[in-house]
Amino acid sequence: MAGKKKNGFISQSFARRLNSMLAVDSRRMFTAPLLYVLAGIALVMPILILVMTTMTAGSTVVDPNTGVETTREAFSSVWQDIASESGAGSSGGMDMSSMCNINLMYFMTGVFVCLFTAEDFRSGYAKNLFTVRARKGDYVVSKTVMGFLAGAIFLICFFLGTLLGGAFAGLPFALGAAGFFGVVMCMLAKIFLMAVFVAIFLLMSVFAKQRSWLSICLSLFGGMLLFMMVPMLTPLDSGIGNVGMCLIGGVLFAAALGVLSKMLLAKQDLV
Repeated sequence: MAGKKKNGFISQSFARRLNSMLAVDSRRMFTAPLLYVLAGIALVMPILILVMTTMTAGSTVVDPNTGVETTREAFSSVWQDIASESGAGSSGGMDMSSMCNINLMYFMTGVFVCLFTAEDFRSGYAKNLFTVRARKGDYVVSKTVMGFLAGAIFLICFFLGTLLGGAFAGLPFALGAAGFFGVVMCMLAKIFLMAVFVAIFLLMSVFAKQRSWLSICLSLFGGMLLFMMVPMLTPLDSGIGNVGMCLIGGVLFAAALGVLSKMLLAKQDLV
Protein backbone atom coordinates (compact mmCIF):
# COMPACT_ATOMS: atom_id res chain seq x y z
CA MET A 1 0.00 0.00 0.00
CA ALA A 2 1.47 3.32 -1.08
CA GLY A 3 2.00 6.10 1.41
CA LYS A 4 0.01 9.29 1.52
CA LYS A 5 1.20 12.34 -0.35
CA LYS A 6 2.07 15.24 1.92
CA ASN A 7 3.59 18.58 0.85
CA GLY A 8 4.59 17.09 -2.46
CA PHE A 9 6.35 14.09 -0.90
CA ILE A 10 5.12 10.56 -0.34
CA SER A 11 4.86 9.76 3.36
CA GLN A 12 5.57 6.06 3.85
CA SER A 13 3.48 4.08 6.32
CA PHE A 14 5.08 2.65 9.46
CA ALA A 15 4.84 -0.89 8.10
CA ARG A 16 6.63 0.01 4.86
CA ARG A 17 9.34 1.96 6.70
CA LEU A 18 9.86 -0.87 9.18
CA ASN A 19 10.00 -3.51 6.47
CA SER A 20 12.62 -1.47 4.65
CA MET A 21 14.64 -1.00 7.84
CA LEU A 22 14.42 -4.69 8.72
CA ALA A 23 15.55 -5.65 5.21
CA VAL A 24 18.60 -3.41 5.49
CA ASP A 25 19.51 -4.58 9.00
CA SER A 26 18.99 -8.25 8.25
CA ARG A 27 21.18 -8.01 5.16
CA ARG A 28 23.90 -6.26 7.15
CA MET A 29 23.66 -8.74 10.03
CA PHE A 30 23.71 -11.92 7.96
CA THR A 31 26.57 -10.74 5.78
CA ALA A 32 28.75 -9.66 8.72
CA PRO A 33 31.36 -12.16 10.00
CA LEU A 34 30.58 -11.14 13.60
CA LEU A 35 27.34 -13.12 13.74
CA TYR A 36 28.95 -16.32 12.48
CA VAL A 37 32.01 -15.98 14.70
CA LEU A 38 29.87 -15.62 17.82
CA ALA A 39 27.50 -18.39 16.70
CA GLY A 40 30.53 -20.67 16.23
CA ILE A 41 31.76 -19.79 19.72
CA ALA A 42 28.29 -20.52 21.10
CA LEU A 43 28.37 -23.95 19.44
CA VAL A 44 31.89 -24.90 20.57
CA MET A 45 31.70 -23.49 24.10
CA PRO A 46 29.41 -26.17 25.63
CA ILE A 47 31.43 -28.94 23.97
CA LEU A 48 34.60 -27.69 25.64
CA ILE A 49 32.84 -27.13 28.97
CA LEU A 50 31.34 -30.62 29.15
CA VAL A 51 34.36 -32.49 27.80
CA MET A 52 36.95 -30.64 29.89
CA THR A 53 34.98 -30.82 33.14
CA THR A 54 34.43 -34.54 32.62
CA MET A 55 38.13 -35.14 31.95
CA THR A 56 39.24 -33.25 35.08
CA ALA A 57 36.51 -34.58 37.39
CA GLY A 58 37.82 -36.09 40.59
CA SER A 59 41.18 -34.32 40.51
CA THR A 60 42.10 -32.21 43.53
CA VAL A 61 43.41 -28.68 43.75
CA VAL A 62 45.34 -27.55 46.86
CA ASP A 63 45.16 -23.91 47.94
CA PRO A 64 48.82 -22.93 48.60
CA ASN A 65 47.79 -20.40 51.25
CA THR A 66 45.46 -22.54 53.34
CA GLY A 67 46.36 -26.06 52.27
CA VAL A 68 42.69 -26.86 51.73
CA GLU A 69 42.00 -29.46 49.06
CA THR A 70 39.13 -28.97 46.61
CA THR A 71 37.84 -31.78 44.45
CA ARG A 72 36.79 -30.78 40.96
CA GLU A 73 33.27 -31.81 40.11
CA ALA A 74 31.73 -32.58 36.74
CA PHE A 75 28.26 -32.23 35.33
CA SER A 76 26.12 -35.22 36.29
CA SER A 77 23.73 -34.68 33.36
CA VAL A 78 23.80 -33.05 29.96
CA TRP A 79 20.84 -30.87 30.89
CA GLN A 80 22.73 -29.15 33.72
CA ASP A 81 24.43 -27.13 30.99
CA ILE A 82 21.01 -25.82 29.97
CA ALA A 83 19.31 -25.19 33.32
CA SER A 84 18.51 -26.65 36.73
CA GLU A 85 15.11 -27.81 37.85
CA SER A 86 12.94 -25.55 40.01
CA GLY A 87 14.41 -25.06 43.47
CA ALA A 88 17.77 -26.63 42.61
CA GLY A 89 19.52 -23.26 42.41
CA SER A 90 17.54 -21.43 45.04
CA SER A 91 20.40 -21.41 47.52
CA GLY A 92 22.10 -18.67 45.52
CA GLY A 93 25.36 -20.59 45.23
CA MET A 94 27.72 -19.76 42.42
CA ASP A 95 28.63 -23.33 41.46
CA MET A 96 29.90 -24.47 38.08
CA SER A 97 26.53 -25.49 36.67
CA SER A 98 24.98 -22.14 37.55
CA MET A 99 27.72 -20.12 35.85
CA CYS A 100 29.02 -22.21 32.91
CA ASN A 101 25.71 -22.79 31.18
CA ILE A 102 23.51 -21.49 28.41
CA ASN A 103 22.73 -18.28 30.29
CA LEU A 104 26.13 -16.97 29.21
CA MET A 105 24.53 -16.41 25.80
CA TYR A 106 22.71 -13.37 27.17
CA PHE A 107 26.07 -11.66 27.62
CA MET A 108 27.29 -12.84 24.23
CA THR A 109 24.20 -11.24 22.72
CA GLY A 110 25.11 -8.06 24.56
CA VAL A 111 28.51 -8.01 22.87
CA PHE A 112 26.85 -8.54 19.49
CA VAL A 113 24.24 -5.79 19.96
CA CYS A 114 26.87 -3.31 21.16
CA LEU A 115 29.29 -3.96 18.31
CA PHE A 116 26.52 -4.09 15.69
CA THR A 117 25.05 -0.78 16.85
CA ALA A 118 28.37 0.98 17.45
CA GLU A 119 29.38 0.29 13.85
CA ASP A 120 26.35 2.31 12.66
CA PHE A 121 27.60 5.41 14.48
CA ARG A 122 31.28 4.81 13.81
CA SER A 123 30.81 4.56 10.03
CA GLY A 124 28.32 7.43 9.79
CA TYR A 125 25.63 5.02 8.60
CA ALA A 126 23.21 6.04 11.39
CA LYS A 127 23.46 9.76 10.63
CA ASN A 128 22.93 9.20 6.93
CA LEU A 129 20.07 6.79 7.65
CA PHE A 130 18.12 9.23 9.80
CA THR A 131 18.74 12.06 7.38
CA VAL A 132 17.63 10.22 4.26
CA ARG A 133 15.13 7.49 4.98
CA ALA A 134 14.39 6.22 8.48
CA ARG A 135 12.86 7.48 11.69
CA LYS A 136 14.45 6.83 15.05
CA GLY A 137 11.55 4.68 16.20
CA ASP A 138 11.94 2.44 13.15
CA TYR A 139 15.64 2.11 13.89
CA VAL A 140 15.03 1.07 17.51
CA VAL A 141 12.40 -1.52 16.56
CA SER A 142 14.59 -2.96 13.81
CA LYS A 143 17.67 -3.20 16.04
CA THR A 144 15.59 -4.85 18.78
CA VAL A 145 14.28 -7.46 16.35
CA MET A 146 17.75 -8.15 14.96
CA GLY A 147 19.27 -8.41 18.43
CA PHE A 148 16.50 -10.78 19.52
CA LEU A 149 17.01 -12.93 16.43
CA ALA A 150 20.77 -13.08 17.00
CA GLY A 151 20.23 -13.99 20.65
CA ALA A 152 17.87 -16.80 19.66
CA ILE A 153 20.49 -18.12 17.22
CA PHE A 154 23.15 -18.13 19.96
CA LEU A 155 20.84 -19.98 22.37
CA ILE A 156 20.01 -22.61 19.76
CA CYS A 157 23.69 -23.04 18.84
CA PHE A 158 24.59 -23.51 22.51
CA PHE A 159 21.79 -26.07 22.87
CA LEU A 160 23.08 -28.04 19.88
CA GLY A 161 26.63 -27.81 21.20
CA THR A 162 25.43 -29.16 24.55
CA LEU A 163 23.96 -32.22 22.85
CA LEU A 164 27.24 -32.82 21.01
CA GLY A 165 29.34 -32.17 24.10
CA GLY A 166 27.22 -34.53 26.17
CA ALA A 167 27.65 -37.27 23.58
CA PHE A 168 31.45 -36.74 23.44
CA ALA A 169 31.74 -36.66 27.25
CA GLY A 170 29.49 -39.68 27.73
CA LEU A 171 27.08 -37.86 30.04
CA PRO A 172 23.54 -39.20 30.60
CA PHE A 173 20.67 -37.65 28.63
CA ALA A 174 17.97 -38.73 31.10
CA LEU A 175 15.41 -35.93 31.38
CA GLY A 176 14.14 -36.87 34.83
CA ALA A 177 11.18 -34.96 36.20
CA ALA A 178 11.50 -32.18 33.62
CA GLY A 179 10.65 -34.37 30.65
CA PHE A 180 10.81 -33.41 27.00
CA PHE A 181 8.01 -30.85 27.43
CA GLY A 182 9.91 -29.09 30.22
CA VAL A 183 13.06 -28.77 28.12
CA VAL A 184 11.11 -27.33 25.18
CA MET A 185 9.33 -24.84 27.45
CA CYS A 186 12.66 -23.97 29.09
CA MET A 187 14.23 -23.09 25.74
CA LEU A 188 11.19 -21.08 24.64
CA ALA A 189 11.24 -19.16 27.93
CA LYS A 190 14.94 -18.39 27.53
CA ILE A 191 14.41 -17.21 23.96
CA PHE A 192 11.52 -14.91 24.92
CA LEU A 193 13.47 -13.59 27.92
CA MET A 194 16.20 -12.54 25.49
CA ALA A 195 14.01 -9.56 24.50
CA VAL A 196 14.46 -8.09 28.00
CA PHE A 197 18.25 -8.21 27.75
CA VAL A 198 18.32 -6.97 24.14
CA ALA A 199 16.29 -3.92 25.15
CA ILE A 200 18.81 -3.14 27.90
CA PHE A 201 21.78 -3.68 25.60
CA LEU A 202 20.30 -1.46 22.88
CA LEU A 203 19.62 1.35 25.33
CA MET A 204 23.25 1.24 26.50
CA SER A 205 24.46 1.09 22.89
CA VAL A 206 22.42 4.13 21.89
CA PHE A 207 23.80 6.01 24.90
CA ALA A 208 27.42 5.12 24.13
CA LYS A 209 27.06 5.36 20.32
CA GLN A 210 30.40 4.59 18.62
CA ARG A 211 32.18 3.84 21.92
CA SER A 212 31.62 0.09 21.85
CA TRP A 213 33.85 -0.50 24.88
CA LEU A 214 31.57 1.71 26.98
CA SER A 215 28.36 0.16 25.70
CA ILE A 216 29.71 -3.34 26.40
CA CYS A 217 30.72 -2.42 29.96
CA LEU A 218 27.34 -0.79 30.65
CA SER A 219 25.47 -3.70 29.07
CA LEU A 220 27.32 -6.31 31.12
CA PHE A 221 26.64 -4.33 34.28
CA GLY A 222 22.95 -3.92 33.43
CA GLY A 223 22.65 -7.57 32.44
CA MET A 224 24.18 -8.72 35.72
CA LEU A 225 21.34 -7.03 37.61
CA LEU A 226 18.89 -9.48 36.00
CA PHE A 227 21.20 -12.44 35.45
CA MET A 228 20.44 -14.12 38.80
CA MET A 229 16.73 -14.09 37.96
CA VAL A 230 17.18 -16.16 34.79
CA PRO A 231 17.38 -19.59 36.55
CA MET A 232 14.21 -18.83 38.50
CA LEU A 233 12.28 -17.69 35.43
CA THR A 234 13.53 -20.41 33.08
CA PRO A 235 14.11 -23.66 35.05
CA LEU A 236 14.60 -26.96 33.26
CA ASP A 237 11.09 -28.05 34.21
CA SER A 238 9.48 -24.87 32.86
CA GLY A 239 5.83 -24.82 31.95
CA ILE A 240 3.49 -22.65 29.93
CA GLY A 241 3.40 -20.17 32.82
CA ASN A 242 7.16 -19.60 32.58
CA VAL A 243 6.93 -19.09 28.83
CA GLY A 244 4.04 -16.67 29.26
CA MET A 245 5.85 -14.61 31.90
CA CYS A 246 8.98 -14.36 29.78
CA LEU A 247 6.98 -13.46 26.67
CA ILE A 248 4.97 -10.74 28.42
CA GLY A 249 8.04 -9.43 30.24
CA GLY A 250 10.03 -9.36 27.02
CA VAL A 251 7.36 -7.42 25.16
CA LEU A 252 6.88 -4.91 28.00
CA PHE A 253 10.60 -4.34 28.53
CA ALA A 254 11.27 -4.04 24.81
CA ALA A 255 8.47 -1.48 24.45
CA ALA A 256 9.38 0.58 27.52
CA LEU A 257 13.14 0.64 26.97
CA GLY A 258 12.57 1.09 23.24
CA VAL A 259 10.78 4.35 23.97
CA LEU A 260 13.73 5.44 26.12
CA SER A 261 16.15 4.55 23.35
CA LYS A 262 14.12 6.57 20.86
CA MET A 263 14.04 9.57 23.21
CA LEU A 264 17.79 9.29 23.75
CA LEU A 265 18.42 9.26 20.01
CA ALA A 266 16.22 12.33 19.60
CA LYS A 267 18.29 14.29 22.11
CA GLN A 268 21.74 13.24 20.87
CA ASP A 269 23.97 14.38 18.09
CA LEU A 270 24.37 11.42 15.73
CA VAL A 271 28.15 11.68 15.48
